Amino acid sequence: MAATIPPTKTARQALIARLIEGAEIRSQAELAVRLDAEGIHVTQATLSRDLLDIGAVKIRAASGQLVYTTQASLEASEDTGARLTRLCAELLHSADGSGAIAVLRTPAGAAQFLATAIDGHDDPEVVGTVAGDDTLFVLSRDPAGGLALAQRFLDRASGHHS
Repeated sequence: MAATIPPTKTARQALIARLIEGAEIRSQAELAVRLDAEGIHVTQATLSRDLLDIGAVKIRAASGQLVYTTQASLEASEDTGARLTRLCAELLHSADGSGAIAVLRTPAGAAQFLATAIDGHDDPEVVGTVAGDDTLFVLSRDPAGGLALAQRFLDRASGHHS
């Protein structure tokens, strides 16, 4: 079995992470202006790749604006239940179920982020997740529990979970 070495952040990516963790940055254009002020000039394509590489996602900030953040800043000192509830409120657009599967919809690029939070919460009713770009499947342990599981995530998003 071949070992893989995890990629390291470039200095530019580290700066991007610091910038989006330190201020409400709403767009790639705004981020590019801030990088220019630091003497770093990037194309939109490079900036998009960097944001993907550092795991940046957009969330709704307290101001109501959609802003970039990193997984590291979201995970800081937060228990898994509280984190999952917050992420459902910020990222979950809709949920539905069929059979044993709950289908959750998120903003583009956020499905894997939400799936990681679901998997990390270690809910005994959840077997696991499969995530794409803006959609994730959550497999219920109950063969007919997909719709109920979808409702549980909607309840979390609205603040009515038990």
